[in-house]
Amino acid sequence: MMRKWVQRSLLVLGWGAVVAAVIGIVLHVVDWSQKSMVLLASGAMWLMLGAVVGLVLMLLARGWRSSGAAALVLAGAAWLVVPSYIPEARAAAGPEIVVLQSNILFGLADPNAVVSTVRDNNVDVLTVEELTHDSIVRLREAGLEERLPYFYTEATESGGGGTGIYSRYPLRDTKKYDGFTMSNISAIMEHPQRGPMPVFAFHPIPPNLDFAAWSAEMRKIDEILAATSAPAIVGADFNATHDHSAYRALLDGAFASAADQTGDGVLLTWPDDRRWGPVIGIDHILVAGGVAEQIRTLTIPGSDHRAVLATIRMDL
Repeated sequence: MMRKWVQRSLLVLGWGAVVAAVIGIVLHVVDWSQKSMVLLASGAMWLMLGAVVGLVLMLLARGWRSSGAAALVLAGAAWLVVPSYIPEARAAAGPEIVVLQSNILFGLADPNAVVSTVRDNNVDVLTVEELTHDSIVRLREAGLEERLPYFYTEATESGGGGTGIYSRYPLRDTKKYDGFTMSNISAIMEHPQRGPMPVFAFHPIPPNLDFAAWSAEMRKIDEILAATSAPAIVGADFNATHDHSAYRALLDGAFASAADQTGDGVLLTWPDDRRWGPVIGIDHILVAGGVAEQIRTLTIPGSDHRAVLATIRMDL
């Protein structure tokens, strides 16, 4: 027979894990207006794993009523998380477009690694954040413009404010959006089979640096996307995870997360320059009028973000 003190210890630990899961669910669901809560929500999915741990501990302790409560919490967490891991049933029959999204850390990422990734994966569109004037030169010298000869860049001398779009196909109607701390841009890509297609590169300011600005910029991005019809592609460092309501709001209309479409769920992208990272997913590719068939992350030496690579089949 299990000793009473062991049973009680397991129940106490189990309830602690379940409470953590409940906190994670609340952090995920609520549209927070407080900076501290939004920052905590970045890791809500990790807290929700407490429901699994709690249920196991309670079952080991033979706490049947407690196990029932843990199972209910686990069901709630699964209802929020599991849909991102179910591939989209529909298929598309149009042309294939390979998209690479990469934050290059103040322009310090290895340009040869970026170009090798473009070359080896036959990338059609690259969206890049934290682009500097020097990094544009280094990317050019590494051969990026030979692979993607059409580009629109809004670079900075230093820091993380620069953004760029590089394309295999011609770009027109380039635009830098007002009301953002850093460069948030778009261009119309003239695809030979699918025709004109907006491409967006977004990079709102991190919420830990200026929470009010991040909130306003995410709302502005939502407005921009809501006014955009399919087909369209977004590559972005949103400084937001799937646990942030401001990010999920972007998916209420025509746009879908490429990772959700493939059933890959949360792709961890930051920080990639720590032994213990990455632990959250803030880099995303969105698509309207198409279905992602494959998606994965890649390490770019010198960057603190993993790049995201998606193969998208557009609708006809």
